[in-house]
Amino acid sequence: MTNQLTPEKIVVVGGGYAGVAAANRVRQLDDVEVVLVNPRPQFVERIRLHQLAAGTGNAVHDFTDLLGDGVRLVVDKAERIDAGARVVRLASGGAVEYDYLVYAVGSVGAAPDAVPGAAEFGFDVTELESARRLRSALRALPPDSPVTVVGGGLTGVEIAAELADRGHGVALVCGRSLAPYLSEPGRRYLRKWMDRHGVVVIEGEHVAEVRADEVRLSGGGRRASALTVWTAGFAVPGLAAVSGLRTDELGRLLTDETLTSVDDDRIVAAGDCAAPSGRPLRMSGYAAVPLGARAADTVLSRIAGTEPRVIDLAFTGACVSLGRRDGIRQLGRGDDSMLDFYVGGRLGAVIKELTCRIGTGKLRLEARRPGTLSWPRGGPRPVAAAPSHGSV
Repeated sequence: MTNQLTPEKIVVVGGGYAGVAAANRVRQLDDVEVVLVNPRPQFVERIRLHQLAAGTGNAVHDFTDLLGDGVRLVVDKAERIDAGARVVRLASGGAVEYDYLVYAVGSVGAAPDAVPGAAEFGFDVTELESARRLRSALRALPPDSPVTVVGGGLTGVEIAAELADRGHGVALVCGRSLAPYLSEPGRRYLRKWMDRHGVVVIEGEHVAEVRADEVRLSGGGRRASALTVWTAGFAVPGLAAVSGLRTDELGRLLTDETLTSVDDDRIVAAGDCAAPSGRPLRMSGYAAVPLGARAADTVLSRIAGTEPRVIDLAFTGACVSLGRRDGIRQLGRGDDSMLDFYVGGRLGAVIKELTCRIGTGKLRLEARRPGTLSWPRGGPRPVAAAPSHGSV
Protein backbone atom coordinates (compact mmCIF):
# COMPACT_ATOMS: atom_id res chain seq x y z
CA MET A 1 0.00 0.00 0.00
CA THR A 2 1.16 3.55 -0.64
CA ASN A 3 2.03 5.97 2.12
CA GLN A 4 -0.55 8.55 3.18
CA LEU A 5 0.20 12.28 3.11
CA THR A 6 -1.11 12.56 6.67
CA PRO A 7 -0.50 9.63 9.05
CA GLU A 8 -3.71 7.90 10.02
CA LYS A 9 -4.14 7.16 13.72
CA ILE A 10 -5.85 3.85 14.41
CA VAL A 11 -6.91 3.12 17.98
CA VAL A 12 -7.82 -0.43 19.00
CA VAL A 13 -9.85 -0.71 22.21
CA GLY A 14 -9.32 -4.13 23.76
CA GLY A 15 -6.22 -6.32 23.83
CA GLY A 16 -7.72 -9.77 23.45
CA TYR A 17 -7.45 -12.08 20.42
CA ALA A 18 -9.44 -9.79 18.11
CA GLY A 19 -7.78 -6.57 19.25
CA VAL A 20 -4.21 -7.88 18.98
CA ALA A 21 -4.91 -9.37 15.54
CA ALA A 22 -6.34 -6.04 14.34
CA ALA A 23 -3.52 -3.93 15.82
CA ASN A 24 -0.86 -6.08 14.17
CA ARG A 25 -2.60 -6.32 10.80
CA VAL A 26 -3.24 -2.61 10.21
CA ARG A 27 0.54 -2.15 10.17
CA GLN A 28 0.48 -3.20 6.50
CA LEU A 29 0.18 0.55 5.89
CA ASP A 30 3.57 2.16 6.48
CA ASP A 31 2.44 5.66 7.38
CA VAL A 32 0.09 4.85 10.24
CA GLU A 33 0.06 5.24 14.02
CA VAL A 34 -1.41 2.32 15.96
CA VAL A 35 -2.48 2.54 19.61
CA LEU A 36 -3.82 -0.40 21.63
CA VAL A 37 -5.84 0.52 24.74
CA ASN A 38 -6.17 -2.28 27.28
CA PRO A 39 -6.80 -2.25 31.05
CA ARG A 40 -3.97 -4.74 31.72
CA PRO A 41 -0.31 -4.72 30.69
CA GLN A 42 -0.51 -8.40 29.70
CA PHE A 43 -2.35 -10.45 27.10
CA VAL A 44 -4.77 -12.95 28.68
CA GLU A 45 -5.24 -16.26 26.88
CA ARG A 46 -8.87 -16.66 27.91
CA ILE A 47 -9.22 -20.17 26.51
CA ARG A 48 -6.74 -21.28 29.19
CA LEU A 49 -8.29 -19.51 32.19
CA HIS A 50 -9.85 -22.77 33.38
CA GLN A 51 -6.30 -24.14 33.61
CA LEU A 52 -5.07 -21.09 35.52
CA ALA A 53 -7.97 -21.42 37.97
CA ALA A 54 -7.32 -25.13 38.54
CA GLY A 55 -3.58 -24.60 38.87
CA THR A 56 -2.71 -26.68 35.79
CA GLY A 57 -1.46 -24.00 33.41
CA ASN A 58 -0.71 -20.37 32.65
CA ALA A 59 -2.87 -17.93 30.68
CA VAL A 60 -0.84 -14.70 30.76
CA HIS A 61 1.64 -13.46 28.14
CA ASP A 62 3.74 -10.34 27.84
CA PHE A 63 2.40 -8.05 25.12
CA THR A 64 5.94 -7.52 23.83
CA ASP A 65 5.80 -11.13 22.65
CA LEU A 66 2.58 -10.61 20.67
CA LEU A 67 2.50 -7.01 19.41
CA GLY A 68 4.39 -5.88 16.35
CA ASP A 69 6.86 -3.01 16.21
CA GLY A 70 5.15 0.36 16.20
CA VAL A 71 2.05 -0.63 18.20
CA ARG A 72 1.89 1.65 21.26
CA LEU A 73 0.25 0.09 24.30
CA VAL A 74 -1.81 2.35 26.58
CA VAL A 75 -2.66 0.57 29.84
CA ASP A 76 -5.95 2.17 30.78
CA LYS A 77 -9.68 1.52 30.64
CA ALA A 78 -11.81 3.13 27.94
CA GLU A 79 -14.74 4.87 29.63
CA ARG A 80 -16.47 6.48 26.66
CA ILE A 81 -16.12 6.90 22.90
CA ASP A 82 -16.85 10.40 21.67
CA ALA A 83 -17.56 9.55 18.05
CA GLY A 84 -18.23 13.15 17.07
CA ALA A 85 -14.82 14.32 18.28
CA ARG A 86 -13.14 10.99 17.44
CA VAL A 87 -11.77 10.65 20.96
CA VAL A 88 -11.64 7.76 23.45
CA ARG A 89 -12.05 9.01 27.02
CA LEU A 90 -10.01 7.01 29.54
CA ALA A 91 -10.59 6.11 33.19
CA SER A 92 -7.36 7.90 34.16
CA GLY A 93 -8.82 11.16 32.88
CA GLY A 94 -6.75 11.11 29.72
CA ALA A 95 -7.95 10.76 26.15
CA VAL A 96 -6.75 9.22 22.89
CA GLU A 97 -7.71 10.73 19.55
CA TYR A 98 -8.30 8.52 16.52
CA ASP A 99 -8.99 8.61 12.81
CA TYR A 100 -10.33 5.04 12.88
CA LEU A 101 -11.32 2.94 15.87
CA VAL A 102 -11.43 -0.84 16.21
CA TYR A 103 -13.91 -1.82 18.92
CA ALA A 104 -12.70 -5.14 20.39
CA VAL A 105 -13.68 -5.08 24.07
CA GLY A 106 -14.66 -8.76 24.14
CA SER A 107 -17.09 -10.22 26.66
CA VAL A 108 -17.34 -10.90 30.38
CA GLY A 109 -19.02 -13.38 32.67
CA ALA A 110 -22.44 -12.50 34.02
CA ALA A 111 -24.10 -13.96 37.08
CA PRO A 112 -27.84 -13.22 36.79
CA ASP A 113 -29.29 -10.76 39.29
CA ALA A 114 -32.42 -12.90 39.43
CA VAL A 115 -30.54 -15.77 41.14
CA PRO A 116 -30.00 -14.88 44.81
CA GLY A 117 -26.39 -15.23 45.91
CA ALA A 118 -24.97 -15.90 42.43
CA ALA A 119 -23.04 -12.66 42.28
CA GLU A 120 -22.05 -12.79 45.97
CA PHE A 121 -20.97 -16.41 46.30
CA GLY A 122 -20.33 -17.50 42.71
CA PHE A 123 -16.89 -17.48 41.10
CA ASP A 124 -16.23 -17.32 37.36
CA VAL A 125 -13.39 -18.00 34.93
CA THR A 126 -14.02 -15.40 32.23
CA GLU A 127 -11.52 -12.78 33.43
CA LEU A 128 -7.96 -13.00 34.73
CA GLU A 129 -8.78 -11.47 38.09
CA SER A 130 -11.79 -13.72 38.73
CA ALA A 131 -9.85 -16.83 37.65
CA ARG A 132 -7.10 -15.93 40.11
CA ARG A 133 -9.66 -15.46 42.90
CA LEU A 134 -11.09 -18.88 42.07
CA ARG A 135 -7.63 -20.45 42.16
CA SER A 136 -6.98 -18.96 45.61
CA ALA A 137 -10.35 -20.19 46.87
CA LEU A 138 -9.75 -23.69 45.52
CA ARG A 139 -6.35 -23.88 47.22
CA ALA A 140 -7.94 -23.01 50.55
CA LEU A 141 -10.49 -25.86 50.33
CA PRO A 142 -10.03 -29.21 52.10
CA PRO A 143 -9.43 -31.99 49.50
CA ASP A 144 -12.87 -33.60 49.90
CA SER A 145 -14.90 -30.38 49.66
CA PRO A 146 -17.81 -30.50 47.17
CA VAL A 147 -17.69 -28.06 44.26
CA THR A 148 -20.59 -27.05 41.99
CA VAL A 149 -20.18 -25.78 38.44
CA VAL A 150 -23.23 -24.00 37.02
CA GLY A 151 -23.63 -24.11 33.24
CA GLY A 152 -23.47 -27.07 30.87
CA GLY A 153 -21.84 -25.22 27.97
CA LEU A 154 -18.25 -25.76 26.91
CA THR A 155 -16.85 -23.36 29.51
CA GLY A 156 -18.64 -25.22 32.29
CA VAL A 157 -17.57 -28.57 30.89
CA GLU A 158 -13.90 -27.58 30.79
CA ILE A 159 -13.68 -26.18 34.31
CA ALA A 160 -15.69 -29.11 35.73
CA ALA A 161 -13.39 -31.59 33.99
CA GLU A 162 -10.25 -29.73 35.07
CA LEU A 163 -11.36 -29.76 38.72
CA ALA A 164 -12.45 -33.42 38.60
CA ASP A 165 -9.12 -34.36 37.02
CA ARG A 166 -7.43 -32.69 39.99
CA GLY A 167 -9.43 -34.81 42.44
CA HIS A 168 -12.25 -32.46 43.42
CA GLY A 169 -15.78 -33.80 43.87
CA VAL A 170 -17.77 -31.91 41.23
CA ALA A 171 -21.45 -31.49 40.41
CA LEU A 172 -22.26 -29.92 37.03
CA VAL A 173 -25.69 -28.25 36.82
CA CYS A 174 -26.50 -27.97 33.13
CA GLY A 175 -29.85 -26.24 32.99
CA ARG A 176 -31.26 -27.82 29.84
CA SER A 177 -28.69 -30.41 28.79
CA LEU A 178 -25.00 -31.23 28.83
CA ALA A 179 -22.93 -29.55 26.09
CA PRO A 180 -25.79 -28.88 23.63
CA TYR A 181 -23.32 -27.46 21.12
CA LEU A 182 -21.68 -30.86 20.54
CA SER A 183 -23.04 -33.63 18.35
CA GLU A 184 -24.92 -36.48 20.01
CA PRO A 185 -21.91 -38.84 19.69
CA GLY A 186 -19.73 -36.14 21.23
CA ARG A 187 -22.17 -35.68 24.11
CA ARG A 188 -22.24 -39.44 24.75
CA TYR A 189 -18.44 -39.49 24.98
CA LEU A 190 -18.56 -36.54 27.35
CA ARG A 191 -21.16 -38.18 29.61
CA LYS A 192 -19.03 -41.33 29.87
CA TRP A 193 -15.98 -39.25 30.80
CA MET A 194 -17.96 -37.45 33.50
CA ASP A 195 -19.25 -40.77 34.89
CA ARG A 196 -15.75 -42.25 35.03
CA HIS A 197 -14.40 -39.23 36.89
CA GLY A 198 -17.23 -38.98 39.40
CA VAL A 199 -18.79 -35.76 38.08
CA VAL A 200 -22.48 -35.62 38.98
CA VAL A 201 -24.28 -34.21 35.93
CA ILE A 202 -27.65 -32.58 36.65
CA GLU A 203 -29.71 -31.88 33.53
CA GLY A 204 -33.11 -30.23 33.26
CA GLU A 205 -32.71 -28.14 36.41
CA HIS A 206 -31.43 -24.66 37.14
CA VAL A 207 -29.77 -23.21 40.22
CA ALA A 208 -32.36 -21.15 42.08
CA GLU A 209 -30.08 -19.86 44.85
CA VAL A 210 -26.38 -19.88 45.69
CA ARG A 211 -25.23 -19.88 49.30
CA ALA A 212 -21.82 -20.02 50.91
CA ASP A 213 -22.17 -23.75 51.65
CA GLU A 214 -24.87 -25.03 49.27
CA VAL A 215 -26.84 -24.50 46.09
CA ARG A 216 -30.60 -24.80 45.85
CA LEU A 217 -32.06 -26.21 42.65
CA SER A 218 -35.19 -25.22 40.76
CA GLY A 219 -36.73 -28.62 41.48
CA GLY A 220 -36.48 -28.05 45.23
CA GLY A 221 -33.35 -30.08 45.88
CA ARG A 222 -30.25 -28.89 47.71
CA ARG A 223 -26.62 -29.78 47.23
CA ALA A 224 -23.75 -29.09 49.58
CA SER A 225 -21.27 -26.83 47.82
CA ALA A 226 -18.20 -25.36 49.45
CA LEU A 227 -17.51 -23.42 46.28
CA THR A 228 -19.70 -22.57 43.28
CA VAL A 229 -18.37 -21.68 39.82
CA TRP A 230 -20.82 -19.77 37.61
CA THR A 231 -20.42 -20.22 33.85
CA ALA A 232 -24.05 -19.97 32.74
CA GLY A 233 -24.06 -16.41 31.42
CA PHE A 234 -21.99 -14.01 29.33
CA ALA A 235 -22.32 -10.28 28.84
CA VAL A 236 -20.60 -7.57 26.84
CA PRO A 237 -18.99 -4.44 28.33
CA GLY A 238 -21.32 -1.45 28.06
CA LEU A 239 -18.86 0.91 26.39
CA ALA A 240 -20.72 1.10 23.07
CA ALA A 241 -24.09 1.69 24.72
CA VAL A 242 -22.85 4.43 27.08
CA SER A 243 -21.16 6.05 24.09
CA GLY A 244 -24.49 6.40 22.28
CA LEU A 245 -23.73 3.76 19.63
CA ARG A 246 -26.43 1.31 18.63
CA THR A 247 -26.15 -2.20 20.09
CA ASP A 248 -28.11 -5.44 20.16
CA GLU A 249 -29.96 -6.60 23.28
CA LEU A 250 -26.77 -8.00 24.83
CA GLY A 251 -24.79 -4.81 24.20
CA ARG A 252 -22.79 -5.90 21.14
CA LEU A 253 -22.06 -3.12 18.66
CA LEU A 254 -24.36 -3.28 15.64
CA THR A 255 -22.42 -3.39 12.38
CA ASP A 256 -22.90 -4.28 8.74
CA GLU A 257 -21.26 -7.34 7.16
CA THR A 258 -17.93 -5.48 6.83
CA LEU A 259 -17.92 -5.01 10.63
CA THR A 260 -18.50 -1.26 10.24
CA SER A 261 -20.70 0.40 12.88
CA VAL A 262 -24.16 1.26 11.57
CA ASP A 263 -23.69 4.69 13.20
CA ASP A 264 -20.17 5.65 12.14
CA ASP A 265 -17.99 4.38 9.29
CA ARG A 266 -14.88 5.35 11.28
CA ILE A 267 -15.67 2.64 13.85
CA VAL A 268 -15.40 -1.10 13.19
CA ALA A 269 -15.93 -3.95 15.63
CA ALA A 270 -14.45 -7.41 16.04
CA GLY A 271 -14.80 -10.45 18.28
CA ASP A 272 -17.42 -11.18 20.93
CA CYS A 273 -18.60 -7.56 21.08
CA ALA A 274 -19.63 -7.36 17.40
CA ALA A 275 -23.14 -8.02 16.03
CA PRO A 276 -22.87 -8.00 12.22
CA SER A 277 -26.33 -7.38 10.74
CA GLY A 278 -27.71 -8.14 14.20
CA ARG A 279 -26.60 -11.78 13.75
CA PRO A 280 -23.42 -12.23 15.81
CA LEU A 281 -21.12 -15.19 15.34
CA ARG A 282 -20.47 -17.67 18.14
CA MET A 283 -18.43 -16.14 20.97
CA SER A 284 -15.13 -17.99 20.75
CA GLY A 285 -11.40 -17.61 20.41
CA TYR A 286 -11.74 -19.31 17.03
CA ALA A 287 -13.84 -16.46 15.62
CA ALA A 288 -12.06 -13.59 17.37
CA VAL A 289 -8.75 -13.73 15.50
CA PRO A 290 -10.14 -13.74 11.93
CA LEU A 291 -12.75 -11.12 12.87
CA GLY A 292 -9.94 -8.93 14.19
CA ALA A 293 -8.08 -9.40 10.92
CA ARG A 294 -11.17 -8.65 8.87
CA ALA A 295 -11.83 -5.49 10.94
CA ALA A 296 -8.28 -4.35 10.20
CA ASP A 297 -8.83 -5.02 6.49
CA THR A 298 -11.98 -2.90 6.59
CA VAL A 299 -10.03 0.02 8.10
CA LEU A 300 -7.30 -0.33 5.48
CA SER A 301 -9.91 -0.40 2.69
CA ARG A 302 -11.56 2.76 3.97
CA ILE A 303 -8.20 4.54 4.16
CA ALA A 304 -7.45 3.44 0.59
CA GLY A 305 -10.92 4.45 -0.62
CA THR A 306 -11.83 0.91 -1.72
CA GLU A 307 -14.87 -1.22 -0.87
CA PRO A 308 -14.32 -3.36 2.26
CA ARG A 309 -14.87 -7.10 2.05
CA VAL A 310 -17.60 -8.82 4.04
CA ILE A 311 -17.23 -11.51 6.71
CA ASP A 312 -16.07 -14.76 5.15
CA LEU A 313 -15.27 -16.99 8.14
CA ALA A 314 -16.18 -20.68 7.97
CA PHE A 315 -16.31 -22.64 11.22
CA THR A 316 -14.79 -26.13 11.47
CA GLY A 317 -16.15 -27.30 14.84
CA ALA A 318 -14.63 -26.95 18.31
CA CYS A 319 -12.00 -28.38 20.65
CA VAL A 320 -12.82 -29.12 24.29
CA SER A 321 -10.32 -30.16 26.95
CA LEU A 322 -11.23 -32.77 29.56
CA GLY A 323 -8.48 -32.29 32.07
CA ARG A 324 -4.88 -32.58 30.88
CA ARG A 325 -5.03 -36.06 29.30
CA ASP A 326 -8.33 -36.16 27.42
CA GLY A 327 -10.36 -34.02 25.08
CA ILE A 328 -12.76 -33.81 22.17
CA ARG A 329 -12.19 -32.42 18.70
CA GLN A 330 -15.74 -31.98 17.43
CA LEU A 331 -15.97 -31.67 13.65
CA GLY A 332 -18.48 -29.22 12.19
CA ARG A 333 -19.68 -27.55 9.02
CA GLY A 334 -18.85 -24.05 7.87
CA ASP A 335 -22.17 -22.71 9.16
CA ASP A 336 -21.22 -23.92 12.69
CA SER A 337 -23.61 -26.87 12.73
CA MET A 338 -22.11 -30.13 13.97
CA LEU A 339 -21.22 -33.35 12.17
CA ASP A 340 -21.72 -36.68 13.93
CA PHE A 341 -17.98 -37.14 14.14
CA TYR A 342 -15.41 -36.30 16.78
CA VAL A 343 -11.93 -37.28 17.89
CA GLY A 344 -11.67 -38.12 21.58
CA GLY A 345 -9.18 -39.36 24.13
CA ARG A 346 -5.52 -38.46 24.25
CA LEU A 347 -5.51 -37.44 20.59
CA GLY A 348 -8.39 -35.05 21.28
CA ALA A 349 -6.33 -33.47 24.08
CA VAL A 350 -3.30 -33.13 21.81
CA ILE A 351 -5.39 -31.45 19.12
CA LYS A 352 -6.86 -29.02 21.66
CA GLU A 353 -3.41 -28.09 22.97
CA LEU A 354 -2.07 -27.66 19.45
CA THR A 355 -5.06 -25.48 18.53
CA CYS A 356 -4.45 -23.21 21.54
CA ARG A 357 -0.83 -22.80 20.54
CA ILE A 358 -1.77 -22.08 16.95
CA GLY A 359 -4.06 -19.26 18.16
CA THR A 360 -1.28 -17.32 19.84
CA GLY A 361 1.11 -18.38 17.10
CA LYS A 362 -1.06 -16.63 14.52
CA LEU A 363 -0.85 -13.41 16.55
CA ARG A 364 2.94 -13.67 16.68
CA LEU A 365 3.13 -14.30 12.94
CA GLU A 366 0.95 -11.28 12.21
CA ALA A 367 3.18 -9.20 14.48
CA ARG A 368 6.22 -10.18 12.42
CA ARG A 369 4.57 -10.17 8.98
CA PRO A 370 1.38 -8.08 8.87
CA GLY A 371 -1.22 -9.37 6.43
CA THR A 372 -0.21 -13.03 6.47
CA LEU A 373 -2.92 -14.30 8.82
CA SER A 374 -5.38 -16.65 7.11
CA TRP A 375 -8.52 -18.56 8.12
CA PRO A 376 -11.06 -21.04 6.68
CA ARG A 377 -13.43 -19.20 4.36
CA GLY A 378 -16.59 -19.73 2.38
CA GLY A 379 -19.89 -21.49 2.91
CA PRO A 380 -23.05 -20.14 4.54
CA ARG A 381 -22.68 -17.29 7.00
CA PRO A 382 -22.39 -18.82 10.52
CA VAL A 383 -24.84 -17.46 13.10
CA ALA A 384 -24.30 -17.39 16.86
CA ALA A 385 -24.77 -20.44 18.99
CA ALA A 386 -24.36 -20.44 22.77
CA PRO A 387 -21.20 -18.66 23.96
CA SER A 388 -18.36 -21.13 24.36
CA HIS A 389 -15.25 -19.34 25.58
CA GLY A 390 -13.73 -22.52 26.90
CA SER A 391 -13.55 -23.89 23.39
CA VAL A 392 -11.57 -22.94 20.32
